[in-house]
Amino acid sequence: MATESATILVVDDEPLNVDLLEQELGAAGYRTVTATSGEAALGAATKEQPDLILLDVMLGGIDGYETCRRLKAAEATRGIPVVFLTALSDTFEKVRAFGAGAVDYVTKPFEPEELLARVGTHIALRREIEAHRRTRAAVNVLVDDLRGAIVGASPPVRRLLEQVAQVAPTGSTVLIQGETGTGKELVARAIHEQSARRDRALVKVNCAALPRELVESELFGHERGAFTGATQQRRGRFELADGGTLFLDEVGELPIEAQAKLLRVLQEREFERVGGSRTLRTDVRVIAATNRALSARVDGGSFRSDLFYRLNVFPIGVPPLRERRDDIPLLVRHFATRAARKLGRTLTGISPAFMAEATAYDWPGNVRELENLVERAMILSGGGRLDTAGLLATAQATESAAAPVPADGTLEELERAHIERVLERTQWMIEGERGAARILGLNASTLRGRMRKLGIRRTN
Repeated sequence: MATESATILVVDDEPLNVDLLEQELGAAGYRTVTATSGEAALGAATKEQPDLILLDVMLGGIDGYETCRRLKAAEATRGIPVVFLTALSDTFEKVRAFGAGAVDYVTKPFEPEELLARVGTHIALRREIEAHRRTRAAVNVLVDDLRGAIVGASPPVRRLLEQVAQVAPTGSTVLIQGETGTGKELVARAIHEQSARRDRALVKVNCAALPRELVESELFGHERGAFTGATQQRRGRFELADGGTLFLDEVGELPIEAQAKLLRVLQEREFERVGGSRTLRTDVRVIAATNRALSARVDGGSFRSDLFYRLNVFPIGVPPLRERRDDIPLLVRHFATRAARKLGRTLTGISPAFMAEATAYDWPGNVRELENLVERAMILSGGGRLDTAGLLATAQATESAAAPVPADGTLEELERAHIERVLERTQWMIEGERGAARILGLNASTLRGRMRKLGIRRTN
């Protein structure tokens, strides 16, 4: 974790302790501010707004517990994590620390490595939470997109939003199923934003993008020295999402060994970090998504049946665009307005020919493909009117000329054919505004992983 710009408030009335902490924290790249009393700490915290406070328990005047309680009672300092420094190691004192609002404690005399690991962990967690809060406006826009851009007269979308409204307040596990580009992440965000966890983090994990050997570390964290390169303790996504929601995108790509651990967390709400022996508990709502038929993967032995049933508590199907054509005109206007704003133009109109072609097209890449093509059309139009007759017909002809779709092929064969068609359309360009990854709604690394797994290679 980058420590530059991270500020630590050190509160201790022993000059030797302060000097030692300043040396260790400074060497690790942190900026330090000091206070020698609880009263001074309250003022310094309000003025400096540090990223974390290291607070001694035994202080002259108000002690550390009361200082912490006052910090947590004030709006300006409530969100700053407090880690107690204490020579008291009995359980009662630890309970008092957490009761006062602390997130952790370090027992004196402390090991510098342990102290720095805990400081780094809590600063990273706070930054994740604050980043979530700062983007609440953006999240609300995404939810508005869900309600405005795809809501229309189509019955499939009305059913979708009814399901979201039903399950969001319950806290139950949700499995979102749908083709690539249909907006599964938007559905997950809508569920989170309408739930009681809306003020906590929504943490996203793309399971297909995780290297197989690091999946468990990413999900559950690891202890220092757990494997080569593990130079410090790291919290996993389940810890970062504690109290909030964890979105497991492309959950069907999880390796079988990680599925057992995921099942345990869902059932018992507990886990151990990689290389650790201490059992940790977590309060996380899991929303999973897949563009593959998990039941077929269960039959094929690549996905655990017990995990499938545990994830499938409340299944939601996101309809492909071809099944809700009545919404296409609304989506075209929405994306055209956004593309015009992005390009510094004013949308003056959309030609009937363009709208007719858009409504007739099957959109194998779904909403993501429509969004990208509308932006491309706006660029080619050169003005504020979306009038590029023939653009969709050209795209459709290119689609038809690419790898044929097996009439009765397996899901894997269908996926391979679709990816190959999109790659042909983009002349095998994976990244960038006009790359295949964006059209398919995937990260570039995810697309490359799917290509390797499906044996897709350019032959010319």
